[in-house]
Amino acid sequence: MKRAVLTTAILLSIGVASAAPAPVADATGSSTEDRVARLERILQAKQQSEFQTLQRLDTLQQEVLDLRGLNEQQGYQIDQMLQRQRQLYEEIANLSAKSAQAPIVATSQASSTSSSSTLGETASYEHAVNLVLKQRKYDEAIPAFRGFIKQYPDSTYAANANYWLGQLLYNKSDFEPAKQAFDTVVNRFKDSNKRADSLVKLGMIAEKVGKVSSAKVYYQQVIKEYANSAAARLAQQQLSAL
Repeated sequence: MKRAVLTTAILLSIGVASAAPAPVADATGSSTEDRVARLERILQAKQQSEFQTLQRLDTLQQEVLDLRGLNEQQGYQIDQMLQRQRQLYEEIANLSAKSAQAPIVATSQASSTSSSSTLGETASYEHAVNLVLKQRKYDEAIPAFRGFIKQYPDSTYAANANYWLGQLLYNKSDFEPAKQAFDTVVNRFKDSNKRADSLVKLGMIAEKVGKVSSAKVYYQQVIKEYANSAAARLAQQQLSAL
């Protein structure tokens, strides 16, 4: 009887020893495979978060660049407005001074004719400028500047008059005659301080009518001939946008 019991005990111990090993588990009861799967999910989620963060950074950087370009362009336009305003005030002051110094009674027929011609020229230009600045009658200013240019094509105010005419026509999207006015400034008045701005406007007109290659030529000319100027910076912005 004792031998039978001993034999049974030995067989049971052998069976337990030969049984499959239990899976390795951590303190929480999870298997190694579960832990690996969980770590992979955590890593994937982290990578996805980092990717989304990089995307947001790229978007923000592009927005900053766009805003910087817009700010520079607006700064240029403000500088141009202030410069134009100062020039116009100086011109009006000069016109007023000339009018005040003009003799009431001419000493000779020749001097009377010369004085009348000068007063007619300055008064005509001042009238056209006032239609823009004081009266805001832009449609009436266009024929006023055209009349001045026709009557006084070689006037010291001719370059500015052509630029004003081109700007007024450009604002009305009347691009062909606007181009002619700006071309006159560029080709006839090469020492004018309006020449660089006129070249930029010619580039913009070329863009408007779909002549991209011509626009590039105008912008490159501004950058080459008027480097480091406000007009060159605007030309570079326009060129980069093409």
